[in-house]
Amino acid sequence: MILKIINSVLILTAVFMGFKQGIAMFSGKPEMTAMFGKWGFDKTGLMINGSITIAAAVMILFPKTFIWGNFLMAAGILLIICFHLMDKDFKGVLIELPFLLLNLIIIYLQYPLKN
Repeated sequence: MILKIINSVLILTAVFMGFKQGIAMFSGKPEMTAMFGKWGFDKTGLMINGSITIAAAVMILFPKTFIWGNFLMAAGILLIICFHLMDKDFKGVLIELPFLLLNLIIIYLQYPLKN
């Protein structure tokens, strides 16, 4: 029971953070535009990435799309990690790594309200 509560808190955290970052990308916040701009993303690309992140966050909430939502979220984080590695920005990689691990832990613990 305690494990399900912990997993639920982790899921809500991941959904909140994914939604928050997706909105920041979709609305074109200056920090997001600067970070993704150095990797060649224009405003349209950033909006598409943001909408995919928002969709992934919403998908995590439902049992049938739980795995796909976590997969999309982890893939987006992995993309950012790869871009940081191309720039040799290891601090950026270390910042993104816990978020990737969060999605992997959530997948491992599975959907808490199943059954």
